[in-house]
Amino acid sequence: MKTLSTVLVTVLVAFTLACGYSSKAAAPAVGAMPSIAALAPDNTNSGGPAFVLTVNGTSFSSKATINWNGTAQTTTFVSANQLTATIAATDIANPTTVPITVTNPATAGMGMYGGGGTLAETSSAMNFTVN
Repeated sequence: MKTLSTVLVTVLVAFTLACGYSSKAAAPAVGAMPSIAALAPDNTNSGGPAFVLTVNGTSFSSKATINWNGTAQTTTFVSANQLTATIAATDIANPTTVPITVTNPATAGMGMYGGGGTLAETSSAMNFTVN
């Protein structure tokens, strides 16, 4: 009986290790933090037409988004140092100061049971002035 118990415990431990039940999914890692160096243009006149905003900086992922006053804009990835987005005329209808940020999205984990991946990271804001 003792031999049978030992064999059963050994088999149970082997199945547990082979199935990965002893491993926990890895927590998401910190993603690359984007940084804005300059906006082009950095201001415009209220009531003007739509325009293309260029954001220059560092660590932009290929799926990064430009955020206009906290709202994600349809963004074109130019390089890891440059993004562009068309800002609608309705967004510049009135004089204001608009915070611009860039967000690198989270990435899904590829580890066992979906563990790993990266967290979304958003840059510090740089202000855009609508005169």
